[in-house]
Amino acid sequence: MRDESKSRAARSTLQSSLHDSRLYSSVELQLETDMIPAVVLMTLLWSTDLQAQSVSPPAELSVRLVDGTTSCSGTVEVFYRGEWTGLCPGWWSMRETKVVCREMDCGNPVSESRGPLVEDGRRGVTMLRCSGDESSIRQCDIIEEPGDCDYGYYHHVTCSESVRLVDGAGFCSGRVEVKSNQSWASVCEADFDRQDAEVVCRDVGCGAPAALQGWLYGEGEGQTWDKEFQCKGKESLLLDCDTSDRENNTCLPGNAVGLTCSEPDDVRLVGGGSRCAGGVEWYDQGEWRTVGTDDWDQRDVAAVVCRQMGCVSTVSVPPGNTTRGIRVFCYGSESSLRECRRMYDLRPELTVICSDLLVQPDIFLTDPMGGVSRGHQGPEMFRGYNFTITCSTQPQYPGGAFVLTFTGSNRTQTQPAVNHSAAFLFPAADDSHQGNYSCVYDNYVFSHNFSSESELLSLTITASPLPAFIIRHVVVLLILLTAITTIYLYYKPTRRQKRVNRVSSMDLYVNAMEMVSLSSRAEAGPGEERAAQGTE
Repeated sequence: MRDESKSRAARSTLQSSLHDSRLYSSVELQLETDMIPAVVLMTLLWSTDLQAQSVSPPAELSVRLVDGTTSCSGTVEVFYRGEWTGLCPGWWSMRETKVVCREMDCGNPVSESRGPLVEDGRRGVTMLRCSGDESSIRQCDIIEEPGDCDYGYYHHVTCSESVRLVDGAGFCSGRVEVKSNQSWASVCEADFDRQDAEVVCRDVGCGAPAALQGWLYGEGEGQTWDKEFQCKGKESLLLDCDTSDRENNTCLPGNAVGLTCSEPDDVRLVGGGSRCAGGVEWYDQGEWRTVGTDDWDQRDVAAVVCRQMGCVSTVSVPPGNTTRGIRVFCYGSESSLRECRRMYDLRPELTVICSDLLVQPDIFLTDPMGGVSRGHQGPEMFRGYNFTITCSTQPQYPGGAFVLTFTGSNRTQTQPAVNHSAAFLFPAADDSHQGNYSCVYDNYVFSHNFSSESELLSLTITASPLPAFIIRHVVVLLILLTAITTIYLYYKPTRRQKRVNRVSSMDLYVNAMEMVSLSSRAEAGPGEERAAQGTE
């Protein structure tokens, strides 16, 4: 009985406990249901806070390129005071573009131009100037307080994507580096040829290759490109070229390829009749635009133009008419006009006259008697023969005169240019005529005297034409001997048949003559026949 009462008590306790447990579970479930929205809200706030902490805003005055065709081209924008704003155009050049390309981890600056039109009242950050060596535009001279963009357009830049030239003297020379796995690698000289160089120069916005040489611009501190380019030379970008695995996996020190390209053909002189004189024009955004400058800056800009055109130095800068075009500012030491700063403004057009305005004349030697032979050092003239030295030039300007100078003495001869040429006759060659000759073309144009000198013509006087005569006849005899041998070998198998044919022909000829003789005797009288026989 006692055990049964204990069992009832235990069951009662268990039931009570289960009832309390169910009641607690019900309450707990209700509480959990009521807390779900609060928990979800707290979770969302927590995740948003984590996301805000993980994505930090860009650094102040950092740059980006927008609305471009590649990640390395587009309109320049600057992050300033919590928002992206435009970069207002002040004095701008390829130096500033170079800094933007470097900050974007792109290659060489290829071009810079006017970006989209600025909306009325739109404000932006104004950049004054960079040296080109900065790693970020934050290190350049800028106006941090944004103001209205006064000149109407933002900046648009284009950088090369996969190749660059570093440690060179300008934008078109340096050590070749290609981008590989987000890092830059030098290229081994053995994996690079002239066709590859043509594509690289085109890719970085420069002219044709001028020099290709290893070690010229250092080795670099990064890795070495592990592929070999297979460019055909016509590709626009280095990324368009095929590549293959390098045959030799090692690139010895001193073999990093260095490349020098010519400056781009984006400047010309028009209206002056010469590539070294005329109004300055700059190819910009698909068209040729007039270049203008201030009076105090004309000489410096003209010096850069003459240097880029390969025309040495400036002679004069005539006044030009006021026009709207590209206003340029140079220091005078730049290698090309695109290194100068510019803006679009109304200024007098720039007209430049460079020192070597006239093209280089030509000089050549002729002889009507055949007394000239070609030697190792130039033409050789036989003693006693007459000869003529002719000077000529391209039809640039009318008039002018040619001066023939002889380095063997102080003698000079001058003749007016007739049809852009002049001929100097020498009646009989002797030892006094041996030496170097040159033609100097003089002309008075653009109110200045200009001259241009030809290359040297080195003339040697020989004692006798006998050696040349013997050589000429030996050559003729060898040709004849070869021809005779060929004919002999070709006709040898048929000689016997030809001999038989010749004998048969002789027999026919004898028979014919006998018949003619008999016919003549038959027609003659008896007296004439006897007289003929007596004569015989």
